[in-house]
Amino acid sequence: MTTLFVSDLHLDPAAPGVSAGFAAFIEREAPRAAALYILGDLAETWIGDDDDSATAATVRVALRRATSHCPTYLMHGNRDFLFGERLAAETGATLIDDPHVITAAGQRVLLAHGDAYCTADTAYQRARALLRSDDWQRETLARSVAERREMARQLRAQSRAANANKADNIMDVTESDLAAAMQALDCTMVVHGHTHRPGIHDVRLPSGGLARRYVLGDWGRCGWALRLNDAATLECFPLAPAGA
Repeated sequence: MTTLFVSDLHLDPAAPGVSAGFAAFIEREAPRAAALYILGDLAETWIGDDDDSATAATVRVALRRATSHCPTYLMHGNRDFLFGERLAAETGATLIDDPHVITAAGQRVLLAHGDAYCTADTAYQRARALLRSDDWQRETLARSVAERREMARQLRAQSRAANANKADNIMDVTESDLAAAMQALDCTMVVHGHTHRPGIHDVRLPSGGLARRYVLGDWGRCGWALRLNDAATLECFPLAPAGA
């Protein structure tokens, strides 16, 4: 059976085509899948599992639809790092760490959102460490929903402003750091998203061996998924059904 990987859907009521496209993808693909892995940024934003926004409702519907068909694994991204166990219990999804290693198609596969390996962006890494810390998250989740919603808006605005002045290569993964992680975890394949630069790349491990990197694209112009069975296939497919 096929294992499916997606990331960077950024589900939001402002982009109904993506939500509809993901629903169609689930109905078409998940019943025949061994598992579905969502590698971060399923939601455009997530302020906590008590979120009562339209975005939160869209995310819950999507996850329930997925888990009704196949085991569904959910990784935090840089937009939805406050996904918690309440959401998992409500939807049937299983939260997984970043990074996470699975065995599929006869090899060990490293799964990641990807942002942890954008190590040239030192300012981002400092912010990431703060936002992922237990203290920051505990203090943030103690605030009201309205306060957290405003915090999320401010953080997003700050991120856009910061990224506007960064070179493209700074916001991409540092392949040598990713290769070192792959070798340390004895993996010959990695699947990640985050960069919005879909593609397939050979990776030279520190040992000299070759590995393969699959980068998932963000959903918008099309949907992106990696199918892994006897072979790995990275696909871009239309979100609207034919003739729509």
